Amino acid sequence: MISSFVITGFLGSGKTSLIINSVKEHLKDRKVAIIVNEFGEVGVDGEILQNVYSEVVELSEGCICCKLSTEFESSVQKLIQDYNPEVLIVETSGTAEPFPIVFSLKTLGLFVEGVICVVDTKNFFKYKDDETAKYQLATANIVVLNKIDMVDEKHIVKVEEEVKNIKDRYKVVNLFFPEQKEGFYKIYRAVYGKVPAEVFKGTGTPVDLKERIHIHSHENRKGEIIHFEKELTEEELVNFLKSLPREVIRAKGIVKLKDYPFPVIVHYVFGDYDIGMPAENYKGDSFLVLIK
Repeated sequence: MISSFVITGFLGSGKTSLIINSVKEHLKDRKVAIIVNEFGEVGVDGEILQNVYSEVVELSEGCICCKLSTEFESSVQKLIQDYNPEVLIVETSGTAEPFPIVFSLKTLGLFVEGVICVVDTKNFFKYKDDETAKYQLATANIVVLNKIDMVDEKHIVKVEEEVKNIKDRYKVVNLFFPEQKEGFYKIYRAVYGKVPAEVFKGTGTPVDLKERIHIHSHENRKGEIIHFEKELTEEELVNFLKSLPREVIRAKGIVKLKDYPFPVIVHYVFGDYDIGMPAENYKGDSFLVLIK
């Protein structure tokens, strides 16, 4: 049976970093395929992951968990038929809930080893009350507190406590082993999405929400694509990011900079930004996707 993992988490939490830095290391001896869903018209993560794996099926219109359920399942079937992977990784959009995806994978005969929710430890208290974020946490049997290098121990402990509170309030049920009703999830700490190998060795079984409610709060989010017709200097790009209005939660894109040998991948989350990871194989125009 093909193993699968669902990587979920709010906008900018570091899902792609976890795939690049952890999956690449811990599953390097296995044949891995990835399906990535990105909110908006342009799938940035697909471009990033093309530099890591040769097989990426990118679903860029809408959301895997609702509008694209049929396309999602057909994409999985095609990957299995054409590529015959040993492990399938599904990275959801930051505005998607993972639990319908788990059932699609089960329906297709895959074994779901883990639903991994990546938490932006630094910015968690800015988005923790978002309904989709709560359901992402509730459905996960593995929680990764990412970006712990950006905060102190006291802050990390507060995030851990709140994560446990949310998972306690949103009671989860193991549908495949109903007698295990709680206490079977694990919490890990990470920097740049680097987690121990045990995360990818079946640390639990899939879970579902006790109340089978699917909230479409993510449909209210708006995405805007900014294209840059000319190369920017690093200073121009930084000034642009600093000038973004407060309602922009997340920005991600690939930008060509003067005096840089390759286009660079740009990340922006709640006012923080990171520039520099090269997108060596990218040949398109410079762009940023802004999510409000």
